Amino acid sequence: MFTVLECVLVQHDRPTVVLAAGIALAGMAAFFLLLARAEECDARRRGHWTDVAACAGGLSIWATHFVAMLAYRGSVPLEFGLALTVVSAAIPVLGFRLALLALKMPSLAGCVLAALAAAGSIAAMHFIGMSAIRAAVTVRYETGPILMGALASAAFFGGAFQAFRRLDGWTRVAAPAGLGVLGICVLHFTGMSATQLAWDAARAPAAAQGLGRAWLVGVISAVAVAVTLMTALAVVVDRYLTDLKGLADATLEGMAIVRDGRIVEANARFAALMETKESALLGRSLDECLLAADGRPAAAPREGAVEASPCLGAAGRVFEMAVHTIEYRGRPCQVLAIRDLTEKKAAQRRIEHLARHDALTDLPNRILFAERANHALARARRSGEAVAVLALDLDRFKAVNDLFGHAEGDRVLKAVADILQRNVRSVDTVARIGGDEFVILQVGAEQPQGARFMAERILETFRAEMNTALDPTAVGVSIGVALFPRDGEDEQALRCAADIALYRAKSGGRGAAAFYDPEMDRQVGERRALENDLRYAVARRQLRLVYQPLMVAADGTCAGYEALLRWTHHERGEVPPDVFIPCAEETGAIIGIGEWVLAEACRAAAGWDPRLSVAVNVSAVQFRLPNLADTILDILSESGLDPARLELEITETALIKDRATTLATLHRLKERGVRVVMDDFGTGYSSLRNLHVFPFDKIKIDRGFITAMEDDGGARAIVRAVIGLGRSLALPVVAEGVETRRQLDLVTEEGCTIAQGFLFGEPGIPQGASAPAQGAEPPLRPRQAGG
Repeated sequence: MFTVLECVLVQHDRPTVVLAAGIALAGMAAFFLLLARAEECDARRRGHWTDVAACAGGLSIWATHFVAMLAYRGSVPLEFGLALTVVSAAIPVLGFRLALLALKMPSLAGCVLAALAAAGSIAAMHFIGMSAIRAAVTVRYETGPILMGALASAAFFGGAFQAFRRLDGWTRVAAPAGLGVLGICVLHFTGMSATQLAWDAARAPAAAQGLGRAWLVGVISAVAVAVTLMTALAVVVDRYLTDLKGLADATLEGMAIVRDGRIVEANARFAALMETKESALLGRSLDECLLAADGRPAAAPREGAVEASPCLGAAGRVFEMAVHTIEYRGRPCQVLAIRDLTEKKAAQRRIEHLARHDALTDLPNRILFAERANHALARARRSGEAVAVLALDLDRFKAVNDLFGHAEGDRVLKAVADILQRNVRSVDTVARIGGDEFVILQVGAEQPQGARFMAERILETFRAEMNTALDPTAVGVSIGVALFPRDGEDEQALRCAADIALYRAKSGGRGAAAFYDPEMDRQVGERRALENDLRYAVARRQLRLVYQPLMVAADGTCAGYEALLRWTHHERGEVPPDVFIPCAEETGAIIGIGEWVLAEACRAAAGWDPRLSVAVNVSAVQFRLPNLADTILDILSESGLDPARLELEITETALIKDRATTLATLHRLKERGVRVVMDDFGTGYSSLRNLHVFPFDKIKIDRGFITAMEDDGGARAIVRAVIGLGRSLALPVVAEGVETRRQLDLVTEEGCTIAQGFLFGEPGIPQGASAPAQGAEPPLRPRQAGG
């Protein structure tokens, strides 16, 4: 130890030794700073930084060695050969690179191997450098001190690598750098103290102040300063630029810096949006990459963002572009930010399309139809041309939807939309405005011929492609037509007129077309007034019940009464049931009216002879109510009427919609004693399956067959068949509409048990409502035959 201190203090120039230590400290600080930067980078760039770190560490140690050698004050002048000096510089660089490879091992062994590689390379560099000496001396070494110095140096470097692994912050660089300097100094000065220079006259002496010493001082100083400055500058600049580049690449927007119309910088997102590489964009004109929607050069400064389309990559994309002026590299430049709006624009177009089109058929909806109609009418007012509006409603669609489900209903609607589009011109508009409601706007055609021809073509296509005889899901169509300016001045008036014409077409038998006329408007107005008055008829006490007797055909005794509804309007007088009953069913007023009829009939019948029954008609609309059975049972309870005396007359229409619910309601009522009668058998949706599924108590033959049987053999055959069917099923059969003695005789001959009609008297209020004795006159005065 004393030998080493003596070597440092006596045999070396102290300022030069301090300089060597400073070079070592700067080099080690640069080395560990570069290692820290390498760990911050990604794997792709980490290897480059470790190479730079190895060069910085190795060269700084080499510079430290030769500066310290130059500080040696021996009695013999020294010079160094160039070749071995250069080789000695490569040795620590390679050694430190091997040390960094060993340092990748996470265990303590990695630090030990790295320390041995570093110390070994420094020792090799030292002795190769000593071999480069040119002087009249022979160099001899003491092996023991050198080995001890190498082991001490390895220990210091091991501690340095371990400290680098464990410490954080500035100490992660400072502490390892200090330990590294100690390792370098220990090895160098131990080696120098163990070195002996013996005079050798056979060797050529070196000049005391020769050029060899001068170039070595200059090269070493330059290398040391360059390594230190370049390392610090590289770390700072790389971190600054990498972080800025990373920040720019992390944005969702593409960014480019433009000078004199050409791109000088671009982030990765900008290159991705242009579908090319960043290097391919540098130096390229911005107008070759982007086309602004406002027609100005892409790099022109703007107050706000504008749309632009790319000239590179896939076509059809839309960008949002903003341009601002900044100072970049000391000159004014434009920074450009772009954002891809393609998906947003597509979604916006989709939303706008859905707002104006029907989601199922993709036809224009009510909003778009109104817009096009208003434009067409404005043009027609200027040109004087006619415009037609056709309102269409599907026939049987509700039945198809109920029987086959909504999925099948949707398929039918799509097929209808296809038919309509094939039967109009490109300038016309087909729109779906409701469930099964469509409307067509026809422009540029002579009217009314154009509308008539279009309606006939549509009807003919429906007859050809929607054959109800072959396809149970087929539907028909009814069409109402209104013309501008004859039937209305605006879109709303024309739509209203077309709807009125459509109503006339449906009332006339469906599957037809009708043009609007003022008489239709008057009739529709009357119907709407009738619908409105009907809603308040019960509250205004305008409704009343009359009763028609049900007579035993064999002996003429009364078996009961059927309650018939009558309406005495305060202005119209007596409104026929066949007028207001359908109206009540369509508007839903039949729900409240039907409940009132049941309550009144049961209350009245409760005061009659217990042998008399009361029959009440129940609409198919009422069976849509889930609580219908509860309502009827509550009425029976409140009135005190025996359920066995109540007969509910229903048509088979009630069994079509929601068949399961209707049958469940009927079974529940029948379990409580209420009797159920099938009304108007032989018309509508008559089915023998209904008689099999539900045990009806009676069958009523429609009055139309009874009226026709005197002159029509076919009607009489139908009556005979129905009566025979009832007899085979043990069901009483009621003949409705018996008005003459001949009709009574005919139904009696065929075996009908009960008759009902004007022959037995006008419907009215039963007088006492007692059951007459055998052969007695009915309580209501009968009409004369033919009266």
